Amino acid sequence: MNDRPGTGIDVAREYFHAVVGRVVDRACPGVGYAAARVGPGSDVLGLDDTVSRDHDWGLRLQVFTDAGAVDDVRRALERDLPETFLGLPTRIQYSGSDRASLGIDVATVGSFARRRLGFDPRAGMTDAQWLSVTGQAALEVVAGEVFADGPGDLTQLRDVLTWYPDDIWRYVVACGWHRIHQELPLMGRAGDRGDELGSRVIAARLTDAAVHLAFTLSRRWAPYSKWRGTAFRALPVASRIDDHLRRALGATSWVERGDGLRSALEELARLQADAGLPSCEEPIVPFWDRPYLSVEPTLVPAIHASITDPAAQGLPRGLGSIEQRTDNVDILVDAHRRIAVVTV
Repeated sequence: MNDRPGTGIDVAREYFHAVVGRVVDRACPGVGYAAARVGPGSDVLGLDDTVSRDHDWGLRLQVFTDAGAVDDVRRALERDLPETFLGLPTRIQYSGSDRASLGIDVATVGSFARRRLGFDPRAGMTDAQWLSVTGQAALEVVAGEVFADGPGDLTQLRDVLTWYPDDIWRYVVACGWHRIHQELPLMGRAGDRGDELGSRVIAARLTDAAVHLAFTLSRRWAPYSKWRGTAFRALPVASRIDDHLRRALGATSWVERGDGLRSALEELARLQADAGLPSCEEPIVPFWDRPYLSVEPTLVPAIHASITDPAAQGLPRGLGSIEQRTDNVDILVDAHRRIAVVTV
């Protein structure tokens, strides 16, 4: 494990300016390109540490150029880059590979987008394509750092994926509340019948739905599960709901569990109102005449009613984005499977 200080982004930035950019400029004069550290990797999110350095970490970055120049740029880098820089190898043996290769991906912006998303969003995106994008997939495009923008295509791609269009955002928010509405009373019912494990499992799912809703209402993409809690703590709303969610997860009774979730969901409803979306002062109400909790019945329809685009109005109620439909990792990491799921 290398003990050199600095994050992966720091290393990539220095590597580009001191070595990579100079090699490309000298070997391929006049070729326009962009360079960045984007794509997969904890360093792209700014969350890498010394533990991250035990595999797939190091002198990694991306160079984007026109299709006709990709091979020339790649050959120049293979030929002219040194064996090491800052004491780190320029060739990395990635997990699952039997040989070391340059830690530099050379591609067009379009091919990079298609690998990460399954399509190139610069030509416009359908509603289904928007719903197929996981927070992690979006962050692999919009997070990280651009070192040289070249013709500007990379910035255009990143700008497109800044956040959902307004009506798709409203739809995803409505589906978030719908998911909570479906299971919130079940948590209390299970606990009331003495099924403590079942009540805790439902509470954990509801907490996950509340965290996803917090990201959505904050207009922030949520990373995949390893980093979701870490990124959640950086949301402005986290200080208002973190303790409530912890109380719900740590509670030893279903009543206390419900109190924690109620407080968190009330804060999210306030955030929703502040964001200009339909909300209500009391989003959590009794479930019929039973001692369990439920979402105010008018909340989800009010959000749907605020959607103005006919295509978005016609989206299936309650299904939502790919992350609201499934937590199957083999689907979430595969762009084409994601698209297939949301178009069913």
